[in-house]
Amino acid sequence: MSLYTLPIRPTYPIITCRVSPATAPTVASPPPPPSLLPPATSATAVPSLTCALQCPHFESCSGCTHEFNLHRPVIVDEASNFFKGLGVSDFTFDSCRLWGWRCRAKLAVRGSSENPLIGLYQEGTHNVVDIPQCKAHHPNINAAVELLRKGVRELNIEPYDEDQGTGDLRYVQMAVTTHNTALPAVERYRNGRVQVALVWNSRNEKSSNSDKLNALANFLWRNGGSRSKLHLIHSVWANFQTSTNNIIFGNRWRHLLGERDFWEHVGGIDISLDPSSFGQANTRAFDNLLRKLHKYVPFGASVADLYAGAGVIGLSLAATKKCRSVKCIEINKESKPSFEKTVDRLPKSIEGSISWHNADTSIDPLSWLVGSDVIVIDPPRKGLDTTLIDALRTISSHKVKPSLKSSSSNIKEEKRPWVLRERERVKEASVQVGRETISEDPQSLPETLIYISCGWESFKEDCKSLLNSKSWQLEKAHGFNLFPGTQSIEVLAVFKRSLKKKKTGKKKKKQG
Repeated sequence: MSLYTLPIRPTYPIITCRVSPATAPTVASPPPPPSLLPPATSATAVPSLTCALQCPHFESCSGCTHEFNLHRPVIVDEASNFFKGLGVSDFTFDSCRLWGWRCRAKLAVRGSSENPLIGLYQEGTHNVVDIPQCKAHHPNINAAVELLRKGVRELNIEPYDEDQGTGDLRYVQMAVTTHNTALPAVERYRNGRVQVALVWNSRNEKSSNSDKLNALANFLWRNGGSRSKLHLIHSVWANFQTSTNNIIFGNRWRHLLGERDFWEHVGGIDISLDPSSFGQANTRAFDNLLRKLHKYVPFGASVADLYAGAGVIGLSLAATKKCRSVKCIEINKESKPSFEKTVDRLPKSIEGSISWHNADTSIDPLSWLVGSDVIVIDPPRKGLDTTLIDALRTISSHKVKPSLKSSSSNIKEEKRPWVLRERERVKEASVQVGRETISEDPQSLPETLIYISCGWESFKEDCKSLLNSKSWQLEKAHGFNLFPGTQSIEVLAVFKRSLKKKKTGKKKKKQG
């Protein structure tokens, strides 16, 4: 079999935008041809010439929702007005890379072995749109997709048929690592390598179609691995899934070829991410968000990181802010290995207590809030669990009892059996790094709440609920363009706990 040679990787214009409501982005590339832009009736109606998507798949693909002004989606004005109405007039919005920003993509594989379709569903359907020239993808994801397409054709791999439940390859996850210290910093992003996770339609690696899986993995590695001219592929993994529902991944993972550990550098630390762990798609923008977040956490603070995943936020704070203690709480047990690998690379100078807990924050949420100075929450798009937001709303009404010694004990003695069982399970599944420390006041209440949100509508509801409780005050708000080409933004909001003012003044004497 001859070596498959990829076409020359296209170079996409890169600009860095740091915008305020009245400013335009700094341009580092020439504007696109005028013919690509829609006609305009006036100068003020002309879309941003330097921030147009120009993607051939825009009309059919469900990934992006608007073509122009990628640096400043319309929702930014709504967000600015929302926060202004809450007393925060200095809302900022940061935008960086507008094309080639997506370093993590989950793509459906459908069609036939002769004509595989690798892309996203068309809006409102399960018809897959092929997106070989996606402008949001890191260019090396597009290159890896083309290599995969070539392998599917040559090896007669059958894409999944949803109606029949047949076929071999259901989905593929592509993740780019730009962490290569052998290269100068300016070249690392462009030369990122791709971790390929093949979602295979079988129960395990011993199924009848396992020979095809191994053949496809070998094809990818032979033509794109470390010994190829390209060295495009970082590693190849397999995930086994036979469910007929819409869940992409099954529970069984296998490393097939290439490097086992996948590293990235964000928030001042090296982080490990297994393919089963959640990772941000826009690595550079997320790094900007973390550096902003660091400014709101005092040195030596005690931090609880809820919805923590592999603990990226909490561990970055442990390293950069020398936290006294960091607790990472995450419901997905698959994130534990990534947390442990990341901890191994932390600076040896860290003396605080670091722990990871496989727990559901909706069960007994108050036990995770007490004893910490700062709470960081980064929930999924749906927002906070009802029990957690109720605990945050009523937190100021709880009486503090410093005499209690255990940081995991509640303010009120817990007797509910399901809560006690969950505490015992969490204790067994926890990871403790360094000496287990107890703060001076283990039942103290947090003073700062940092809310990171990717769901604007759910955030607005949660924000109003927190403020209406009078337990919290909104102090700062920032937006980040993590998803250029969409109407989604990432929000970083900083709340301070409202402290009850002590009544002063002398009682009036009763007149005789």
